[in-house]
Amino acid sequence: MNKNKIEVIKGEGSLAGDGKVVVRSAEGEQTIEADSIILATGARPREMPFMPIDGKYVISSKEALVLKELPETMIVCGSGAIGSEFAYLYASLGVKVTVVEYAPNLMPLEDEEVSKAMERAFRKMRIGVMTSTAVKGVTVADGKCAVEVEGKKGAETLSADVVLSAVGIKTNIEGLGLEALGIEVERDKIKVDGSFQTAAKGVYAIGDLIATPALAHVASAEAIACVEGICGLAPEPIDYTTIPSCVYTSPEVASVGLTEKQAVDAGYQVKVGKFPYTASGKATAAGDRDGFVKLVFNAADDRLLGAHFVGGNVTEMIAEPTIAKAMGASAHTIARTIHSHPTMNEAVMEAAEAALGCAIHM
Repeated sequence: MNKNKIEVIKGEGSLAGDGKVVVRSAEGEQTIEADSIILATGARPREMPFMPIDGKYVISSKEALVLKELPETMIVCGSGAIGSEFAYLYASLGVKVTVVEYAPNLMPLEDEEVSKAMERAFRKMRIGVMTSTAVKGVTVADGKCAVEVEGKKGAETLSADVVLSAVGIKTNIEGLGLEALGIEVERDKIKVDGSFQTAAKGVYAIGDLIATPALAHVASAEAIACVEGICGLAPEPIDYTTIPSCVYTSPEVASVGLTEKQAVDAGYQVKVGKFPYTASGKATAAGDRDGFVKLVFNAADDRLLGAHFVGGNVTEMIAEPTIAKAMGASAHTIARTIHSHPTMNEAVMEAAEAALGCAIHM
């Protein structure tokens, strides 16, 4: 920040109209004026009325990072990226963890085959997995949490030392002065146009505040595009169909584009290529043979529609199919691009060959 000559003012800010922001701090109040104002206040863990967060027994991801001691048992409500990552973390530290997920699959945003692979991996770690299960309420008594759930077996009550609520995020929009400027909010997200401008002239919003994927790298890309637009540089629009997503468990999960089901539901005839880590020389040498690479192509023109990885190092490997999808690469192009051997990444080439029916290494 210092290197780029950015002035940092600490305090609580709110919009005051006509290009003004009022900042309140212990030192008093000051007004800053600017031609352009970007709202980037992010989000916080969402609190559900039936699962109030007290910071000790019922915690969010914030408290999960700074627990003073390990609980013996933990129930994680929600199996998105945050819930799954903390479930893995605490299980690896010896905590008996149970994950409760409302959707039919663990990690419900991922490809079904990836979800099933991760469910097997979690069970191997002795993590309990309860899918198609709703949390009805959480009560605390005598230092224990009683979690009322309803799932495949009907209603039951689970017990744990700590409950981690990982059921989504809530935007930090309170106190910003949006209403006074006529800035519209829809379903907890600020409405913006293609240049990230709100209904108030000169006021923009990016990141978790708007209805785009709530990922740090998305917010960063939006910030750059927003500023370039303000500076008159005519930035290229962000392609939200080509956003990589990563889950830092073990094995790791990474994906970009459409899942196989999404592609079929969208009307595509698909070709699917898979390459298992059990056939990978590098994975075998590394002793990390759990996982696979799955590529989904449009059968009509062989263009890449989506990529779904589970296994070691896949959060690094997802960059290649992300670029391939952005450039409209075909299965043939990926398959005929020579990849180094032995590497984990050659699994991408092998999966493309499998989609074309010319795989020879499995």
